[in-house]
Amino acid sequence: MSANAIEVKGLRKSFGSHLVLDGIDLAVPTGSIFALLGPNGAGKTTLIHILSTLVAPDAGSVRVAGYEVVRDKNEVKRSISLTGQFAAVDEALTGIENLRMIGRLSGLTAAESRERADELLTHFQLTDASAKRVKTYSGGMRRRLDLAISLVVPRPVLFLDEPTTGLDTTSRLALWELIGQLKEQGITVFLTTQYLEEADQLADLIAVIADGHVVATGTAEQLKARVGGEVIDLHDAHGTLLRTVPTTGTIQDVRHTLTELSLQFAHETRVSIRKPSLDDVFLALTEKKLEGAVR
Repeated sequence: MSANAIEVKGLRKSFGSHLVLDGIDLAVPTGSIFALLGPNGAGKTTLIHILSTLVAPDAGSVRVAGYEVVRDKNEVKRSISLTGQFAAVDEALTGIENLRMIGRLSGLTAAESRERADELLTHFQLTDASAKRVKTYSGGMRRRLDLAISLVVPRPVLFLDEPTTGLDTTSRLALWELIGQLKEQGITVFLTTQYLEEADQLADLIAVIADGHVVATGTAEQLKARVGGEVIDLHDAHGTLLRTVPTTGTIQDVRHTLTELSLQFAHETRVSIRKPSLDDVFLALTEKKLEGAVR
């Protein structure tokens, strides 16, 4: 595989008169974790569907694992795995039956399917529940099984569309650890997420999409640097957040900002100063308060 596992240039996609993606450019380094952020309806799932050959692009160049997604559709399919927003498991079957079935459908022999199923159940800590019907699984267990299913036959590129949506904190952290282990195995992971902390913790590179455009690309630290050196939060006496104001982080700017705010808010307003988070970046970019992109 080349230096980039995924390369997208000038991608456009419309559904009827609705323009969803308008000139998307992306490059995902091989062996990295890449996170795509954006508000609901921004086109994240549409992009994953194009990259995984489920939807054809209207225009532009799209290559995955070195193959063009339209011309080399079958080669792309043999190079990727996809885990969607909802667990694609058969609830009437047990965990081990799901894995063995996918193994057989993927071309493995019966013996190979059994061996691979046992390996994945161990890796994803599902051995104790392997003989239970999936309908009895918790949300976290289902997502782990879904991820295991996508890895029955290892592929160099894995797409995860909001993999931890609906999971509790413990299950989410466990899945983060598993995703990190996939990177250690050399797998390129492309994920969409609603959780900015998830992108911050996992991703080597992050892109923010809004209104069909990529409005910023960079590491978490590069994106945070766009907001400013320090952020001032104002809370009322009950702890309710009233306003968040970015600053350059210099004494002069912080002093000036606090002076201006003191004229607008009551004396009992409480102030805290912190480093920018991806939440600040996301809000600023998707509200179009910042222009351009980190390159």
